[in-house]
Amino acid sequence: MRGKRLLSISIAAVLMAGCLAGCGNTSGRRTIGSIADDSSGNAAGAETAEISMVIASNQTSQDNPYHFGLQTFKEVAEELSGGTIQVTCSDGDLSEDEAELIKMQDEGKVQMVVCSPGNMSSAGVSEVNMLSLLYLFDGFSHWEAAMDGEFGSAMTDIILEKTNNQYRIMGYWSAGVRDYYGKKPITSAKDVKGLTIRTQTSGVVSEFWTGLGAVPVDIGWGDLYDVLKEKGVDSAENDYTNLMLKEHHKTENGKYICETHHDYTTRLFIINGDFYDGLSSEQQNWIDTAALAATLQERAVTYDMMDSSKEQCIKDGAVVTDYEEIDIDSFRKPAVKIQDQYAKENGLDSYLQMIRDAR
Repeated sequence: MRGKRLLSISIAAVLMAGCLAGCGNTSGRRTIGSIADDSSGNAAGAETAEISMVIASNQTSQDNPYHFGLQTFKEVAEELSGGTIQVTCSDGDLSEDEAELIKMQDEGKVQMVVCSPGNMSSAGVSEVNMLSLLYLFDGFSHWEAAMDGEFGSAMTDIILEKTNNQYRIMGYWSAGVRDYYGKKPITSAKDVKGLTIRTQTSGVVSEFWTGLGAVPVDIGWGDLYDVLKEKGVDSAENDYTNLMLKEHHKTENGKYICETHHDYTTRLFIINGDFYDGLSSEQQNWIDTAALAATLQERAVTYDMMDSSKEQCIKDGAVVTDYEEIDIDSFRKPAVKIQDQYAKENGLDSYLQMIRDAR
């Protein structure tokens, strides 16, 4: 089904879609509408230089939303350019390590990469650490409004400036919304007290879970299935699609999935700014349009797979506690206190307000 959905997004539909909600026409980003004015009707002339691009993610499964986003970029870029842009997609075969992929991009071996915001923090852009704050977004509509609006535009410009044009965001993607899953169901924050949980063991995420009385532990993603199966950790947290693909829900300590919806995740689709600036304006228009089409596709598949992955988990025997059955305020209130403190300590109050104003 998702293969058909990929092919259903035509270039004409992308160009007629209008702008993403709230997109500002800033130096860092442009809207679908403005790109359409420049791109529609273009045909690659004989004098157009040919370029080859490698675009990559660290996810090996071709049933992952990243795959469909990358494939959409390839199809749109190649069709718009009349084949003068040739794109090779890499689904984890170059590396499953995001840092390694970014290094390859720095070396010119890869032109575009999907990565977590933490990689930009490592590059000296501390502002993106805000995206690690839990309960920052109320839902995907709020997330889209913030990331496609004032806050997202501000982050794009900050990253471009602080990395000296090294990383240019071409789209904000998502890895779904993260939930608790473990050896027992939970319905309020008090229920996690004393539980070990596989999550970040430092920073604001660790602070949140520790504050609830849980014990964060560091376990590699590739090792987590065996650790859950052997009852070496009480619980973990991730999105439906990723935990389903790794079959964590089939283990005794991953059986109970509870929709805490504590993290609407953000991923960055980035290009090297110097590579981008070296393209002609016509080529930039094609790349911009392809990146926006890829972003729309990746999000659509992410949202679709949330539902289908949940259904598969239940079919496989997982026990799900729906969002409506959970005392979300007991989780949200301590998270908001951490947000306020973090923003104040790091001079990010105005950025936090941008996100809250996007509701």
